[in-house]
Amino acid sequence: MINYRAAVAGDVGQCIEIRGLTRENAFSREDLAELGITPETWAAGIEQGESFGYVATYNHQIVGYCFGEAEQGEILVLALLPEYEDQGIGKKLLTLVMNDMQVAGLERLFLSCAADSQVRSYGFYRYLGWESTGEFDDAGDEILEYCFK
Repeated sequence: MINYRAAVAGDVGQCIEIRGLTRENAFSREDLAELGITPETWAAGIEQGESFGYVATYNHQIVGYCFGEAEQGEILVLALLPEYEDQGIGKKLLTLVMNDMQVAGLERLFLSCAADSQVRSYGFYRYLGWESTGEFDDAGDEILEYCFK
């Protein structure tokens, strides 16, 4: 059975490991460090309330997670181990983070997503109601937005 709970700073090590094991858009520990994302910076963000998230666990091991940044309304990352895809876990994690952002008073959220329609995330977010802004980030990813109605 999959359990969901709020992420804590102590989860960061497992989250970084999972990020490197995702089927698409994997980032190794070294890749993340080049972007300024280290276990220390990620844990500090959680402890200081700059970012928050949820983890999905199976047998007390993290199998997926989603993090957001409430001040700007950005979904920072959604990642699952490949063997836990297609079970609704990603959707549930994303929904938990989005709900917290809505409760915090945000009316619009955004995220960066692959612009290639062959990549799973492209259809996943659109299916859930996210729409293109027509903008792209520095990495060439498309900026999608979600407006609460």
